[in-house]
Amino acid sequence: MTSVTSVRFRVLCSVVGLVALAARADAGLTEASRLSAVYDTILQARFDEAERQLAQTCPPAPEEACKAIRVASLWWQIVLDPYNRSLDDRFEQSATDAIASATAWTRREPRRAEAWFYLAGSYAPYLQWRVLRGERLAAAREATKVKSALERALELDQSLHDAYFGIGLYHYYADVAPAAAKILRVLLLMPGGDRVLGLKEMLQARERGQLLTGEADFQMHWLYLWYEKDPRRALGLLEGLDARYPSNPQFLERIAEVQHEYFHDHQASAVAWQALIDRARAGRVNAARMAETRARLGLAAELIELSQPSAALDHLNVVVSTRSTTPYAAQALAQFELGRAYDRLGRRDLASTAYSAAVTLAPSDDALRLRSRARAALRDSARDGVAK
Repeated sequence: MTSVTSVRFRVLCSVVGLVALAARADAGLTEASRLSAVYDTILQARFDEAERQLAQTCPPAPEEACKAIRVASLWWQIVLDPYNRSLDDRFEQSATDAIASATAWTRREPRRAEAWFYLAGSYAPYLQWRVLRGERLAAAREATKVKSALERALELDQSLHDAYFGIGLYHYYADVAPAAAKILRVLLLMPGGDRVLGLKEMLQARERGQLLTGEADFQMHWLYLWYEKDPRRALGLLEGLDARYPSNPQFLERIAEVQHEYFHDHQASAVAWQALIDRARAGRVNAARMAETRARLGLAAELIELSQPSAALDHLNVVVSTRSTTPYAAQALAQFELGRAYDRLGRRDLASTAYSAAVTLAPSDDALRLRSRARAALRDSARDGVAK
């Protein structure tokens, strides 16, 4: 599992330009309203439909714009199961092609603002992916390219308010970044940040309606959680996203996680996970089977916290019986939570069996550190058994 610092660094390096793809109709962008509609479909997690829309959008929209949005679509698919690497090769090829195409466009037409705008947009998901996969130094180096492209776009066309949002994110996170990220910033000669100015730029851009609010709100909910110490506002943004894009399981998942992590409200978290199960079973979310599995694992964990381990067993046994391999490490996670549930029931023998299974089933890269967590739980369970 990535540390909080690592996750925050990923946001610092990558949010600069991602929102650049989320433009509403604007005189400076060719066919912006059609491209915005495609991006809206992506945020609904209807990726196949978005691809069909893109095929009908470019032309007349610039092909470079559609390539950038395809990268964003693949990135959102990865976001649904971030430790699953099955899309990595396709994503990297798509991002490399989009960046090359946008770069060539800026060379052909160096005074065309939207060329620089979409260059920034092509880089942004790639930066997020790089950091997710441990390539933080390269991501930090390329973050300055995104900021420079956005600034160039604004020099040429100040009506591109989306660029102000991206630059505001850069200013904000460059100021509040963890110490490790600030050291990299100095080494790479990245300009410093300004928290107050950055927040002002972001809010000003949102108030003027120059962004597709879905992408902006998702990025800003992290800001309100981590640095503004305003989890209630972050939760409100997520609830708005879920209401607008109910077919995207990511937003309801984040609601459940925020209720758990920031409000310590296990009942509210359980309600959110149950709602996701209901949507998945009704076929009202994308990747329904994966969403249901993730929700059952989340709900089981909350039921254990609510002293209802027997109810948790029901959900975990469903996950085991379906043999679902997604999301990442689903079966190993199910066994780990089974161990926790059996421990709460005083069934040390069954708990030990489940923890051992979690060790065996954990993926080779073990991004969630399930082996070490399960082994620690095994030791604790054995010690508790001896004590009794």
